[in-house]
Amino acid sequence: MEENERFDFFAMMSRMKYINRWALMRNTITENIAEHSLEVAMIAHCLATVRNTYYYDPPHGGSNVSEEPVDVGRVCLLAMYHDASEIITGDMPTPVKYYAPEIRDAYKKVEHMASEKLLAELPEEMQAIFRPIMIAQPGDKELWRIVKAADKISALVKCVEEVSMGNQDFASAEQTTRQAIEDMHLPEADFFLEHFLPSYRLDLDRQAAQEAGQKKEQEKNAWQTYTQLSSPFRGRG
Repeated sequence: MEENERFDFFAMMSRMKYINRWALMRNTITENIAEHSLEVAMIAHCLATVRNTYYYDPPHGGSNVSEEPVDVGRVCLLAMYHDASEIITGDMPTPVKYYAPEIRDAYKKVEHMASEKLLAELPEEMQAIFRPIMIAQPGDKELWRIVKAADKISALVKCVEEVSMGNQDFASAEQTTRQAIEDMHLPEADFFLEHFLPSYRLDLDRQAAQEAGQKKEQEKNAWQTYTQLSSPFRGRG
């Protein structure tokens, strides 16, 4: 690497915040791919952790659905950069991207070319490190399933939030996106839908009220357990 040589990779990454998603929809709140990528990384981290905790490791209550634990850190990295190519290609609406196999396949080639162009903006010594993150590798197939699920869950969250704000333009998308997630048959994704998604429909006050109610119920159960355990010893002196 030459002295004072310039590389544009991270300056290009910073432009993710200028590229909005959901171009064919009326949005109450706009969402760019930088915001989306962070959310996908957070959800992917959750899904990978859920898999390792509940569906792999029996001592923690797991059911051994997964043959081996997943690399949580790598899942997060793949998720963080999963839409990086859209800095060059833009965000193509899903109905257009998957309208026909020919369009889907051609767009994949364009995405690959865009990723290669971005990688070329790194020092040569770093390209080999970033290439397996930017371009899907055969050995990461299962990790990409988790990232894809997180990507769809992020889209579902967007739909839920928009519908909750009265924007019915997202009502149909909410139903089809949820069905697509369920059709993936990933236990960790189903876990998220059951245990985490419902809170997205609540405002901050209702979240706080629900938390207070749960705490009160826990205290009530704890007191009942105490009285049951202590009752045989009452009256003894």
